[in-house]
Amino acid sequence: MKSTKNEIQTSDEERGKWASKREYILVVAGNVVGLGNVWRFPYLCYKNGGGAFLVPYGLLAIFSGIPLFLLEISVGQYTQEGFITCWRKLCPLAKGIGVGQLVISLSTVIYVIVEAWTLFYLVFSFRSTLPWVSCDNTWNTADCLATFDSSNVTTNQTKGTPAAVEFWERRMLGMSGGIEELGSVRWELALCLLACWVFCYFSVWKGVRSSGKVAYFTATFPYVMLLVLLIKGLTLPGASEGIYYYLYPDINRLADLQVWIEAGSQIFFSYGLTAGVLNVLGSYNKYHNNCYKDCFWICVLNSGTSFVAGFAVFSVLGFMAHEQGVTVDNVTESGPGLAFIAYPQATALMPLPQFWTACFFLMLFLLSVDSHFVAVESIFSTVKDLFPRSFRLRVRHEIFVLIGCIILYLLQLTVVTEGGIYVFNLIDFYGSTRVCMNFMAICECMALGWIFGAERVSNIIEDMTGHRPSVFFRVSWKFIIPLLSLISFVLYLVDYKHLKVKDYIYPDWAYALGWTMTLSSVLMVPLWAVGQMCLTPGTFRQRLSVLCHPAEDPAWQGRKTVEEATMVQLMMPTVTT
Repeated sequence: MKSTKNEIQTSDEERGKWASKREYILVVAGNVVGLGNVWRFPYLCYKNGGGAFLVPYGLLAIFSGIPLFLLEISVGQYTQEGFITCWRKLCPLAKGIGVGQLVISLSTVIYVIVEAWTLFYLVFSFRSTLPWVSCDNTWNTADCLATFDSSNVTTNQTKGTPAAVEFWERRMLGMSGGIEELGSVRWELALCLLACWVFCYFSVWKGVRSSGKVAYFTATFPYVMLLVLLIKGLTLPGASEGIYYYLYPDINRLADLQVWIEAGSQIFFSYGLTAGVLNVLGSYNKYHNNCYKDCFWICVLNSGTSFVAGFAVFSVLGFMAHEQGVTVDNVTESGPGLAFIAYPQATALMPLPQFWTACFFLMLFLLSVDSHFVAVESIFSTVKDLFPRSFRLRVRHEIFVLIGCIILYLLQLTVVTEGGIYVFNLIDFYGSTRVCMNFMAICECMALGWIFGAERVSNIIEDMTGHRPSVFFRVSWKFIIPLLSLISFVLYLVDYKHLKVKDYIYPDWAYALGWTMTLSSVLMVPLWAVGQMCLTPGTFRQRLSVLCHPAEDPAWQGRKTVEEATMVQLMMPTVTT
């Protein structure tokens, strides 16, 4: 037993821990504060009743976001394992949740292409004349409308395409007619994508020892840029009009169920829930880290950043509306259009446009960098936890990470082809959809709140932190989160509409591929449970009893105290043969 215990301690040391509490906070904050905070939240706030949207957002953050955030972080810290192997120490029957989260995590890595787009724009920001403001370039068409042209008003009556749109579609993306026409690889985008993966590799090649150090810059500098852009935006003419559109409360929208659903969806996206990343980040903590306190501060930081970013974004859009003589709702749109079309047009109208454009895209780049390398680190860590002996004795971490990054880069070359934007939208729409997140949330709460026991989870958090979660958290884990997630899950299926890019309709095989991506994560949970029930010996009742309790793992017991190991044995059911 001594040799086993020593072997486990060596394995724990090789897996690594955060060098300091500061690095842990920076990495988690960098992961949850991303592009969704800067663009998605302000747009949803404007679209769904302005200031009134803050009501469902705030309520769902309290009743759903914070409790689930605490649950996932504490599970990782308690088990000291990735999001697959952690389940054998909690509820082996639910291990399929971790497998499904691995599928979701692999699909979310596709967002590195946004990082590549940002880098592409950042390089062009240093030109003496910004290429998206004029129509004198080789890629422009006869219908091009220059940014400084007074006729460039994005209304339904306007004929022509803004120069910023043509730069986005024709110069950078080289958009083809559809996903059937992938075309050739855009070598400039491929180089930008390669640079992003090189940066990612050197951020995670030493595990948390390197990613923690990188976060000192990547997690803090975006706040400096956001502050600079916020101050500049508030001083622009027309800024007040943009802020009015951002915050004007339309109380009638609170009666719209869709507003509440989108608020919940934003909570899941911005807090990084149900993707397994929080489990992994928590697993590198010391056992007695106060994750209970950390949870509140990080969630407040996340939501606060979203709210403040709205002022920076809509003050600039108000300025753009003022310059063009139109209303704000005629210059803004969601998604890439807001980040890569509307804002570059606005900065082109400011004094020193190169400086403000560079600041903006540098901020976007650093925001996306954090989410990228944390997602990759969580995948690699989880795979290593599945095969600890092989990686400890045969494969060096640096070599494994290098091979993984190369494979993921080669797979993503399809996204930098002429039809790559259609591939990206397909994966974005189906790979990590609301249906996946809500289903995983339901499964997590059922496994931990009911099978493992919400009371036992509270005991664990109290043992780790010295603070016992209030009864509110136990009620949220057992009732509120599953109920809200189930409602959102059902409404998504009822209101489902096929993905479209402008007027382009995907072929049937693409929709089939998309649903395959969605079901590949969702079906992992029941399929794994059925497989384990078939492989476990004993009667049906005995198998169910064994799989619903923590596995009697000597490695786990060796990692805990004698008293804790005794508790584990007491928790195990007595199975007669």
